[in-house]
Amino acid sequence: MSGAVPDVFDPRLYGHGVPHDRYRVLRDRHPVAWQAEPAVLGWPEGPGFWAVTRHADVVRVLKDARTYSSFLGATQIRDPDPADLPFIRGMMLNQDPPSHGRLRRLVSRAFTPRRVEAFERSVRERAASLLAKALGPDGADTVDLVGTVTDDYALLNLADLLGVPESDRGLMLHWTRRVIGYQDPDEAAGSADGGPLVNPRSPSALADMFAYADELSAYKRAHPADDIMTTLATDPDLTPGERQMFFFLLTIAGNDTVRSAAPGGVALLADDPSAYERLRSGRADVPTAVDELLRRHPPVLTFRRTAARDTTLAGTRIARGDKVVVFHASANHDERVFPDPFRLDLGRSPNPHVSFGDGPHVCLGAHFARLQLRVLHEELGRAAPALRLAEPPRQLVSNFINGIKELRVTRS
Repeated sequence: MSGAVPDVFDPRLYGHGVPHDRYRVLRDRHPVAWQAEPAVLGWPEGPGFWAVTRHADVVRVLKDARTYSSFLGATQIRDPDPADLPFIRGMMLNQDPPSHGRLRRLVSRAFTPRRVEAFERSVRERAASLLAKALGPDGADTVDLVGTVTDDYALLNLADLLGVPESDRGLMLHWTRRVIGYQDPDEAAGSADGGPLVNPRSPSALADMFAYADELSAYKRAHPADDIMTTLATDPDLTPGERQMFFFLLTIAGNDTVRSAAPGGVALLADDPSAYERLRSGRADVPTAVDELLRRHPPVLTFRRTAARDTTLAGTRIARGDKVVVFHASANHDERVFPDPFRLDLGRSPNPHVSFGDGPHVCLGAHFARLQLRVLHEELGRAAPALRLAEPPRQLVSNFINGIKELRVTRS
């Protein structure tokens, strides 16, 4: 393949929006492209990785855990500190079959469709209440829906499902912002002494969250309730360390999936009045529309694997030990799979997007996320007959999470 290979690693690119023009060049000319990892934003240089941008190749990597391991180097682009790697490997997200399957089966006992569906009434009441306060007659003409609606919506729904007491729910947003926003200068916590930055996924950075998980588990054993933390706390097959890791995974991933997808979907609708009107008037099927919004704005941009053996992908030789990173937003806009991929087609079917992943690590909470997004868009249509962007959304500086920090909209 000829031509320059565009950089899609630099987190600062994403603060200006997803670099779809660069993705298109990669898909067309360099579907498996070597990317350098220069030092950036205070973080040291890395060894580089292979960027996988076509849909078929992304799916192949995600499904083939024997060749592309989550365990060897974990699932973030940046290599963890070698001393932290054994700790990080304890999380279900960073394991391969069969150990991954054991943990997934254990937590799936708690994450049942029945429990999720039982939350629909409270989720709907919360969406209606938050939207009425933000967009009601007493609200401002221009409002930031992230600060007034979607952050609280995602956080409080997850807290209900987990069983986190109301007094402690602010901690969950604090931990999410600390872990997810570590690349963004507006959100990251700097080093206290001006020394090297601390990876927010290291044991030392997570000590307060894990101590809380232990306290909450003990409380749930003494005061059981119909929530996920009670199920995990009373499961004899889980070790204390596994409970800590599940609390971390559910708090961060469970919160930020909806926290990113919800404003992303609203921004797409506010920028396309005809699509919004079709959805609001009932001329578009909401669950189908939700999947199209997820395709256009996946909450997660990238996931990393490590080659467990020498292999070939799209004609490119990959050596054992190389980092292989899949790009979800690129795969979701691959013209080979999605006709007219940048058109917001609320009736698009089939819609094999990879916003919730694929293979053994497909998102365990996808059902809960879809429920929340469906309810939010139904209630948004009732609360706001018209909606438009007041200014472009402010994007998170991150090559991992497709986050929106501020979404200012007007109702006229």
